[in-house]
Amino acid sequence: MKYQTRKKALVLLADGTIFYGKSVGIEGTSTGEICFNTGMTGYQEIFTDPSYFGQIMVTANAHIGNYGVNNDEVESDGIKISGLICRNFSFTHSRVDSDGNLKDWFEEHNIVAISDVDTRALVAYIRDNGSMNAIISTETDNIEELKKQLSKVPSMEGLELASKVSTKEPYFVGDENASIKIAALDIGIKKNILRNLVKRDAYVKVFPYNSKFEELAAFNPDGYFISNGPGDPEPLIDAQELAKEIIKSEVPLFGICLGHQVIALANGISTYKMHNGHRGINHPVKNLLTGKGEITSQNHGFAINKEETENNENIEITHVHLNDHTVAGIRLKNKAVFSVQYHPEASPGPHDSEYLFDQFIENIKESKKVLS
Repeated sequence: MKYQTRKKALVLLADGTIFYGKSVGIEGTSTGEICFNTGMTGYQEIFTDPSYFGQIMVTANAHIGNYGVNNDEVESDGIKISGLICRNFSFTHSRVDSDGNLKDWFEEHNIVAISDVDTRALVAYIRDNGSMNAIISTETDNIEELKKQLSKVPSMEGLELASKVSTKEPYFVGDENASIKIAALDIGIKKNILRNLVKRDAYVKVFPYNSKFEELAAFNPDGYFISNGPGDPEPLIDAQELAKEIIKSEVPLFGICLGHQVIALANGISTYKMHNGHRGINHPVKNLLTGKGEITSQNHGFAINKEETENNENIEITHVHLNDHTVAGIRLKNKAVFSVQYHPEASPGPHDSEYLFDQFIENIKESKKVLS
């Protein structure tokens, strides 16, 4: 598609600020909370991550689409972002094992994307002013109408979105003859989390977001897992009650991202919405138990209260984010329960955090020894 034939498009922020760009050829309007990701690669994983449901993604990397798409490199059943804002959208791609180009893939999922936006300025604006709702549109002739549409978009704070991305029915992953059985609560689970569990000889049963403890326990699992996901953790009352019951059961529990926040809430620790969150593939985290640093993949707009965590006699902080010292990991004292705020399954080059899956499996094996 030639540059000069493309239709004008715009980004309208909730505070009235406007950034202009060009349509990539998919006409329409989309709304959501605007956020940015600083990753240089991995756009397909980002676009299909359920944790981004309800969000318009700004990619800080200048070129998007240059290596096309691959059907095996998705984290869910489809694109989960509400829309895309980028600087340069590549209509052609060069990659030996690609299955197509990005534009066709976006058209297949009816996702509005706009390019030629000054994303450096937009990212800087979000950094300074915080995440907020936004609308992107190729219908630029009626700004007042777009403002009315945007005013009706609910705030991410207090918004429950797990039900929008969770499985409707339980399903199984892995070999039923595996040595370990894990019950996983799907509040926005990524496929690569399941792959990491399965390759460690686990048979996983995945349950819907509002499942009761009795349903998961009926599987007779050796361990429990609570997944990542979108939205505010506070409205997830069922998941919090489930976490409380799992903790009482003395069976090992592992939580990632939203699951980490749910475990914290189950232990009386509050959460809060961050100024603009952490989204990227090179976030520095320090493991306080080993003293080692980790380069991590992160994607979250909420965090747990550090002061309340420090004052909780049953909780130990295991990891901290080195940029802003937010809590990046916790564990319960005297129980095989732990969680992290980042994504050990993402592995965007470094494999610094994969040991967390090994730690979970080791907890399960130790628990099985005690029970036997």
